[in-house]
Amino acid sequence: MRAAEAERAALPSVAGEILESLYQHRLLSSQQIHQMHTPDASMRWTRELLAGLRQLGMVGFVRAATGSGSVYFLTRRGGEAVELVPTFSRRKLIDPAQAAGPLRAHTLAVNEVGIAFMVAARERGDEFGPLAWQHEIAHPIGRRRGEALIADALLTYLSFGPEGQLIFSYRLLELDRATLPTDALAAKLARYASLYRYTAPGREEPAWQERYPVFPGVICVLAGKPSPRLDRRAQAVLALCREDADLEKSPAVEISICLLSELSARGPFSPIWQRPGDEGRVDWLGRASGEDEGGADICAPSPTDARAPRFAHGGTRRRAARAFETNDRQARASDGR
Repeated sequence: MRAAEAERAALPSVAGEILESLYQHRLLSSQQIHQMHTPDASMRWTRELLAGLRQLGMVGFVRAATGSGSVYFLTRRGGEAVELVPTFSRRKLIDPAQAAGPLRAHTLAVNEVGIAFMVAARERGDEFGPLAWQHEIAHPIGRRRGEALIADALLTYLSFGPEGQLIFSYRLLELDRATLPTDALAAKLARYASLYRYTAPGREEPAWQERYPVFPGVICVLAGKPSPRLDRRAQAVLALCREDADLEKSPAVEISICLLSELSARGPFSPIWQRPGDEGRVDWLGRASGEDEGGADICAPSPTDARAPRFAHGGTRRRAARAFETNDRQARASDGR
């Protein structure tokens, strides 16, 4: 048995899960690790566990800029321990300089979004675990080399219908810390219309259909500045998106905007989201307050049904997904939304 494998085997199982989360999410604060993996334990116990991983040389840390704890990342030894698991492919790890640099605030904010969905899923009995969001998802949107739209993250949320149906919801995340000019942020969101329409040479179907059964909604989460300033920024972005010709021609591209502070405090199922085409606020599934919880992106039979399809990510569910998308659009049209 290799040294990394022996060390991992000697750790409590939650320590291995923490290593896997750090491998996928690059940087996590001690508080985020506690929320994700040890919510029923004390914060002191979590810190002692992280101290043990540091002593084994599997994780490193830097002090948080605000003095609110430490920010952790994997060392080479920790990465080797995770790479023993076949489902994890080799990737470049963050070094201490990067962990302390400009990347930190953005990465932690992206992970804060994932944790908000994770906490909501835990409360509702849905499935959205520590590995349910992936970072920096590139999508081709043109024929020139390197012409791509890179989302900050892809979120995959699984809930269950009243009769045991599996309901999959996909969202592409744009995390904005008010570093871009407002019009540049709106322009980036409008590029999702190009993603929706782009078809690779020699193909008949849009390129996104090779990865997703339905086109994911786009959620834009604002952070990094006081709430009044972010509220004004959100209103400006919404106004620009309403006037964008490409988005107007692509109604299937649904953009929702909220503040990270509200998302963390109230959760994604609260009416904190604003959309260019809606007057009021809705939850992340587009439902106004008090609406029936039936909305979702993909419905499929229960796994106990003999007709149930396989649900491996990227599997073949296109016909069912298209049928659901058509019905969903019709329902929204009849509701006036």
